[in-house]
Amino acid sequence: MSQELLPGVTPATDHFVVQLSATRRGARLARLLAERQLDDWGQPFEAAVQVVAELASNAVFHGRVAGRDFRLTLRRYSGGMLRIEVTDARGDRFPQVAEASGEAEAESGRGLRIVAAYADRWGVEEAPARAKTVWAELDRP
Repeated sequence: MSQELLPGVTPATDHFVVQLSATRRGARLARLLAERQLDDWGQPFEAAVQVVAELASNAVFHGRVAGRDFRLTLRRYSGGMLRIEVTDARGDRFPQVAEASGEAEAESGRGLRIVAAYADRWGVEEAPARAKTVWAELDRP
């Protein structure tokens, strides 16, 4: 079967996918693998790696279901845009950016605000098998 692209949609020039355990070690490995892959692509990676770290951490701490992994996907497009996707098993829990409060010392609740600060766009989509994908796009990482 031939798949035609929609008008105006550019195919990814590079694609990286890895499935990791929904553990702290898996989240750390996601960050390290993203850094290595982006470096191999010759892509600046500081901002992108921060986004991966936050999304992977959220997948482990908020999207974990016992016995199920999470998936990291990186797509690089010809115009320089980078799309980061993290798919976890908790499709029933969609993340939201926490309201700014006086609790600057809080240990959680800042992750998606960090993602929003680095990304040009981000969002959440339903994924198969009652999962969800949180994605972020960086126009010029």
